[in-house]
Parts: sequence; structure tokens; C-alpha cells
Amino acid sequence: MNIPKAIAAIDPGTTQSAIVLWNGKHVFHPDLLPNKIIFEYISLHVSLYRIPLVIEQVGHYGSGMAVGKDVFETVFWSGRFAQFAQMHGSKFYRMQRQPIKAHLCGNARAGDPNVRQAIIDRFGVVGTKKNQGPLYGVKSHIWAALAVAVVWWDKNMEDPA
Repeated sequence: MNIPKAIAAIDPGTTQSAIVLWNGKHVFHPDLLPNKIIFEYISLHVSLYRIPLVIEQVGHYGSGMAVGKDVFETVFWSGRFAQFAQMHGSKFYRMQRQPIKAHLCGNARAGDPNVRQAIIDRFGVVGTKKNQGPLYGVKSHIWAALAVAVVWWDKNMEDPA
């Protein structure tokens, strides 16, 4: 597989995480994988091609409420992914959710359905197996990983056209 210019993005979770490769126009290898398998993905796609890895950063909730075990577990895995990528020669970056929503939707209070729709409006439909669109394979938590990729690309990469 030849990926001349792309990035990888992760929406981390407690036991599984969403990950995509993005070249500014198309999604490659979108998947929701157990966290232990994400390391293989990073080795095969991120480190091998020396592409940047962008991880959604857990942010504060602003409510003054305590966070639970799931938040700390997600933070733990985020750090492991970043360290693994760095140890294997890839640069990693972090992005918080609020700026992602503000960039895509014009409002940091936008919800996940708004983010999904903003991406579809911009890049087109997902499509079907027979008639695949540029977002084919994106579903569930993969939308959040794609949102990270799109915003980081917009802010840091040249237009691939």
C-alpha cells in the first residue's frame, strides 16, 4: 500500500478505539479495534510510512464533577498509543474535542450528529459497498476519529490537490 501523504487519527476508548487514515479526501482503513490491536495498526500503517498520529485528547468537563474510572482508562490508553508511535519513529499530536466541534460546526457545543453531518456535507456520502463514497467504512466511533483527522489536516497539511 502506498500512502504518499496521510495522517492517522484515533478516538481512544477504555477497551477499544476508533482509528482512520486520512489523506485530505478519502478515508483508508477505518476501524474500531481492541486497544491492544491498535499497536499493530500503528506499526503497519503509521510507523511504516512515517505519518503523523493525532489522538483525541481527553478534556475537562467544566462542570466540577468528578470523573470516573473510564476517563482515566481512556487517558492511560491515549498515552500508550502516543508513546508507542514515538518509540517507532512517528510524531504524535493531540487535539481536544471542543476545537474540533467549533472548526467543523462553527459551535463548540455541537453534538456528535452535527459533527457527522458537517463531515458528510463537506466530503459526500458514505456510499455502499457497490458504490463507495470517500467516507466508505466510517460508522460509530470512527466518525470521531475522522473528525480529529479532518481538523488536524485542515490546520496543518497542504491541500493534496
